[in-house]
Amino acid sequence: MLVLSRHCEEAIMIGDDVEIVIVDIRGDKVRLGVNAPARVAVHRKEIYESIREENAQAASLRGVLGSLPGGPSMAHQRAAAIASIAAARISA
Repeated sequence: MLVLSRHCEEAIMIGDDVEIVIVDIRGDKVRLGVNAPARVAVHRKEIYESIREENAQAASLRGVLGSLPGGPSMAHQRAAAIASIAAARISA
């Protein structure tokens, strides 16, 4: 792990596209600003771990759907239909 010291309003670059700026320091909390292109996902670690867990659960659900009668293609159609119904309910 690389450990760097920075003062308020100083920055750290990650590659050519990601800039981390020290915005504020209050007591034991440091506020960071992240400038990154939209294609780069930026999350707090606990949110990132939650997303990974949800993705793993969704992947295992796809495996269950694939084992249903009608095979994977039928399961894919069912999953698409469920997603379409859910999207319609959200937009209503």
